[in-house]
Amino acid sequence: MKPLLFRRSLGIALLAFALSACDALSSNIPFSSRNNNRQPLTASQAHNKPQAVIGLALGGGASKGFAHIGVIKVLEENNIPVKVVTGTSAGAVVGSLYASGMNAPRMQREAEALQRADLVDLTLSTSGFIRGEKLQNYINRQVGNRPMQNFPRKFAAVATEFDSGRNVVFRSGNTGQAVRASASIPNVFQPTTINGKRYVDGGLTAPVPVSAARQLGANVVIAVDISAKPARLTQSGFFSYLDQSLNIMSTSALNSELAKADVVIKPQVQHLGAVGGFDERTHAIKLGEDAARAALPKIRAVLQRYRVQ
Repeated sequence: MKPLLFRRSLGIALLAFALSACDALSSNIPFSSRNNNRQPLTASQAHNKPQAVIGLALGGGASKGFAHIGVIKVLEENNIPVKVVTGTSAGAVVGSLYASGMNAPRMQREAEALQRADLVDLTLSTSGFIRGEKLQNYINRQVGNRPMQNFPRKFAAVATEFDSGRNVVFRSGNTGQAVRASASIPNVFQPTTINGKRYVDGGLTAPVPVSAARQLGANVVIAVDISAKPARLTQSGFFSYLDQSLNIMSTSALNSELAKADVVIKPQVQHLGAVGGFDERTHAIKLGEDAARAALPKIRAVLQRYRVQ
């Protein structure tokens, strides 16, 4: 082989070896480290990213819903700008307050001061032993009697039409009434009547209302699931059987909704049961915080694909 040709062949071989070595090295570098070494995006590249419209879908779970406050607390601390809030049952209760402009520390203070008597109005009826008027009035007081379309964040409460089984998304009108409908657990709360139609708990059709958040314009949805998978009961009693029954009935709908979320946060509150969270609300809030902090890397990774303001 001629010296010049040999040198060229040797140079090409060394170049190929160097490139393959670089590729091999880069494949062993963690994704986060590689991202740190990338050049910042140019203004035009950043502008080409879609604007993030972050939605928060808060699921039902009776008194376990105090965990939602902990999740919101972590999102606020990390400057994650939620623009859309949807809620089912307990999620509608917390979500309405958050969407109205109330921050997490204020919600936590309100939760700690809350008494069962503030929400429970007992009655004798075959359709439910709680009327729900106290819950409706409580929510309306907390949001300043504003209709939900006047909130700083878009908000919707999800309920189930009793006579048809149809999923209904309330996005305007009387906030307390919509939340009451969303939280009307069958055989516990009496159905809520709105414009001549009866509504019960939204958890029967949308346990975590991800689809509703998409309908309101969210292109990034963080779902918070506080439900429990059906399992062997460790406690007896009416509310334990009720919690188990709702979990069984909503499993298919739950899986369908969660599949549409970008991030799913699951606070470990299942052991609290349907009513146990009321007496352990501070612990439930802390469990919400823990779950949200664990999900932060996933949330940030998703948001890298968007412009966030």
